[in-house]
Amino acid sequence: MQSNTKNIVQWPKGKLDFSEGCIIMGILNVTPDSFSDGGQFFDSEKAITHGLEMASQGAAIIDIGGESTRPGSEPISTKQQIERVTPVIKALCEKIDIPISIDTFNVEVAKAALDAGASMINDITALSDKRMGELAAKYEVPVVLMHMQGMPATMQAEPKYKNVVQEVLEYLLKRANLAEKAGVPKERIFIDPGIGFGKTLEHNLELLRNIDKFVATDYRVLAGTSRKSFIGKITGKTIPSERIFGTAATVALCAASGVSIARVHDIPQISDVLKITNALLKK
Repeated sequence: MQSNTKNIVQWPKGKLDFSEGCIIMGILNVTPDSFSDGGQFFDSEKAITHGLEMASQGAAIIDIGGESTRPGSEPISTKQQIERVTPVIKALCEKIDIPISIDTFNVEVAKAALDAGASMINDITALSDKRMGELAAKYEVPVVLMHMQGMPATMQAEPKYKNVVQEVLEYLLKRANLAEKAGVPKERIFIDPGIGFGKTLEHNLELLRNIDKFVATDYRVLAGTSRKSFIGKITGKTIPSERIFGTAATVALCAASGVSIARVHDIPQISDVLKITNALLKK
């Protein structure tokens, strides 16, 4: 488990409690084309219902995205993203008191989401736009910084590293330092090695085998392995929704290594995994 960090991370509009161990970030894609649940919650009412359901099932955070970042995906307009996410954020904020995270690297979308009630930013480009760090500091919200080689449209074309663990770790530490310089306190910065984002099967496995090195930085770590294609390559499960058990194995490993947040689709199942894993880790 992590040392030198408090179990409670608190900010003006939210709080996360890590006293039991790893917690769940529930994935809510308000998109027609995300890799696993695309189109399932594109309708705002369905998205709101699913968000409430995830909260009742044990999610500690709901992460809402309005633009698919699956391999090969193309960007959409700022206006489209805002129109997709803000009604869902507003509705959920009226009904649940867990933090709502906005999954975007677009500063305008992030600002609109924060104004609608979101209280966390999940940036897959780790502040590629430096204004994102300034926005997080101004609104006093936590930020997740993820590593990605390339951009979604091209990231899986031919990812290459000399030493994937070292390169990803060095990159994230530099981005975390930028966030701190922008005014975001260290305890509100989460780092994410970006499993599946510009990585081969072996890259993903190497990162997971060494996830403790990310935890050892004393920044809290988020891991997003849910239903991803590398699990399908190992298990032979071609349908993403059938990769729950494979996902569960990666989440248990991550939690045992001190990861703070598991970003997943299947809340009830992974909630059970974490209850057991967290209990086993207690001394």
